[in-house]
Amino acid sequence: MKCPFCSFTDDKVIDSREGRVGDLIRRRRECLKCGRRFTTYERIDEIPYMVIKKDGRRERFDRQKIFQGLLKSCEKRPVPTAKLEALVDEVERFVHEAPERERKTSEIGELLMNRIKKLDKVAYVRFASVYLDFKDVKEFMSELKGLLKDARKNNPPTRLNTLRKNTNHCYSEARFVPRNLSFPGFLRRERFSLRSE
Repeated sequence: MKCPFCSFTDDKVIDSREGRVGDLIRRRRECLKCGRRFTTYERIDEIPYMVIKKDGRRERFDRQKIFQGLLKSCEKRPVPTAKLEALVDEVERFVHEAPERERKTSEIGELLMNRIKKLDKVAYVRFASVYLDFKDVKEFMSELKGLLKDARKNNPPTRLNTLRKNTNHCYSEARFVPRNLSFPGFLRRERFSLRSE
């Protein structure tokens, strides 16, 4: 197998495990040139599972395409790759359980959105912005407001940093922001004011 890191074509298998259902074999390999490890999967070649696009076109289910989309959404976020792989496994099982061997992309998208929302809020917003195909800023802001509303339900808001000093008229105020919610700076406004006597 070609190494995904240095493209060298020789490696050694250091671990092989059968999948839970027995429909695949997972092999852990080590590149003989750079020494880095990577995982490959062996599956039975069978009748393909299909996904139905919004416009009615049918396309072969592509596990890697979903995984790449999740990686982009979770870029620079504290989401372990193992959790993303588990999520892709869940989607693959969902497609395989379809009675007609096909699923609508809308069903797959909803499943992914619900799972990503629990993993990481920022990754959810990124994924939603592509999947929901927002037409304008209003739609995007509406989704963000819903997300913030959910976060406030789970974590009541707290006043972050209120300091008022009459001596030098220096104060710092911050708006109500949910606990444990990491959003880009433009969603959280802080104001600092200094006035001299």
